[in-house]
Amino acid sequence: METTVNNNDTFYYPSKEIVRHANIKNYEELYSQSIADREGFWAAEAKKLDWYKKWDKVVDDSKKPFYKWFTGGKINIIHNAIDRHLKSATRNKLAIIWEGEPGDLRTFSYHVLNREVSKFANILKSMGARKGEVITIYMPQIPELVIAMLACAKMGAIHSVVYGGFSYEALAERIADSQSRILITADGGFRRGKATHLKSIANEAMKRSGTIEVCITVKRTGEDCYMENDRDFWYQDLMNIPLECKDCGTEIMDAEDALFILYTSGTTGKPKGLVHTHGGYAVYTASTFRNVFDIKPEDRWWCAADPGWVTGHSYLVYGPLLNGATIMMYEGAPNHPYPNRWWQMVEKYGINILYTSPTAIRGLMRFGASWAQRHDLRSLRLLGSVGEPINPEAWKWYHEVIGRGKCPIMDTWWQTETGGFMITPLPIMPLKPGSCAKAYFGNEVGIVDDHGNEVKQGEEGNLVIKNPWPGMARTILHDPERYIEKYWEKYSDKGWYLAGDSARIDEDGYYWIIGRIDDVIKVSGYRLGSAEIESALVSHPAVAEAAAVGLPDDLRGNIIHATVILKEGKVANDKLAEELKNHVENEIGPIARPSHVEFTDALPKTRSGKIMRRVIKARALGLDTGDLTSLEE
Repeated sequence: METTVNNNDTFYYPSKEIVRHANIKNYEELYSQSIADREGFWAAEAKKLDWYKKWDKVVDDSKKPFYKWFTGGKINIIHNAIDRHLKSATRNKLAIIWEGEPGDLRTFSYHVLNREVSKFANILKSMGARKGEVITIYMPQIPELVIAMLACAKMGAIHSVVYGGFSYEALAERIADSQSRILITADGGFRRGKATHLKSIANEAMKRSGTIEVCITVKRTGEDCYMENDRDFWYQDLMNIPLECKDCGTEIMDAEDALFILYTSGTTGKPKGLVHTHGGYAVYTASTFRNVFDIKPEDRWWCAADPGWVTGHSYLVYGPLLNGATIMMYEGAPNHPYPNRWWQMVEKYGINILYTSPTAIRGLMRFGASWAQRHDLRSLRLLGSVGEPINPEAWKWYHEVIGRGKCPIMDTWWQTETGGFMITPLPIMPLKPGSCAKAYFGNEVGIVDDHGNEVKQGEEGNLVIKNPWPGMARTILHDPERYIEKYWEKYSDKGWYLAGDSARIDEDGYYWIIGRIDDVIKVSGYRLGSAEIESALVSHPAVAEAAAVGLPDDLRGNIIHATVILKEGKVANDKLAEELKNHVENEIGPIARPSHVEFTDALPKTRSGKIMRRVIKARALGLDTGDLTSLEE
């Protein structure tokens, strides 16, 4: 990629080959059309899927903010993710390539995936599963997790996937809120060479929730675990029982029927069960995946997220399958047994696109470039980033070391609530390290103050979405009032969605996410984003990762407390701490100079990789750290 300097920002331009072969070659023209005729744009995208019955209306806004999409339409996401592929050559294409942490390998063609999903859907029915009920899934990242999700959707049930690293308290709370009668789990999984004990955790959760009548367990690790008579069944035993009917018809669903519930990580307050639907979600994930990652029939796609998070739902499972892509899945840690594990798999399986988090990138960057340079990564065509703002230094390392300076990075901004990408580049766009570029088709984005006024170019403000979109969560389970209060109440007079993130827009119309509004630090009246301070720290050659929080101060309102992880081989001492303070001051200004720099080996994070700044703040102040159920072990 060529670079040039424009208004003090460096643009990274895609190669002529990337542009020549791109599915979309003119973003501005298509974006303008999608805004001028939003319903027409989404109708055209919806027509790329198969419908049992076409919709009567693209969007129903009669009960704002509870929008409905493709009303009157009949569809099932599985009909589009599996069934329709069986009528073409895609039938024999690999749907999933899976590697376990110990090195075991399994593959599933679309034909075989359909067989497994159909068989398990029939088993769920035989266990009393009903259309419209919630089934909880608590599993490691193994193929059976995907099969369970797809089987639920196929027979019309609603899946609620709980990340396999959550505690029994978190699992019990989610089971109770969704009133699940059926739990699908595993004896365990492998992580950093050790077996996790998921069934033991599930047993504890079932004691506390009281609603589970059937628990189906996949035998993965072979660890001993307690199985209760008449409640617990082994997955493999059930799948080996001959059934009278091997096929399972795909249930015809209304476009607005619920597909899944996904609970946010619960870093603050009670977890929110966000409800997504078959029709709008299918259209939105299919469209965003196809266009943003410029998918080709021969591509091998690797989204390194766990299906326990929305990234795994939308871009490991549904988006790729809707487009007939080949999915790579991996069970374990990115640096086990050595920091080249990911790069080894990219080379081994010929991965074309890698989509991961800045946390993972920074973690691997810590070990230097040599581990990646041992492997042939020439199969990679595109890279992606998700989950939080990516530090420019990490962006450049990802681009130069992993992408060999040739792979555009699709830095995507979106949320569990949005269902899919909202602000994102396309491969044809010039890129700026740390910026998520521009709004996806059909979306109008604003940066506004607390009164709804657009802020000036370069100034920080609240990020809002000014329109409905098909992939949006429809409500919070059992709590529609909270849905209104959390996302729509602040700008209710304008009908805008409040994202909860602060951001700015530059002179080229590129968006820069600063961080959660709660993560803004106010020092002497100036608002500083924690991500901005952290980016400055990570730009120092000794720093691998950093977190910044504000601590109360009588004089300045807040002072900045920085917690830092050093790169391998770097030594923590007072001299380096002072050097880092000076570095931040030089990068941002005296107002951003940290008052304290603390060195650590690990940062408290959610299991999706987001830094839990409230925990750092509580520890620094000697206060109770509160609910840690979403904390990574």
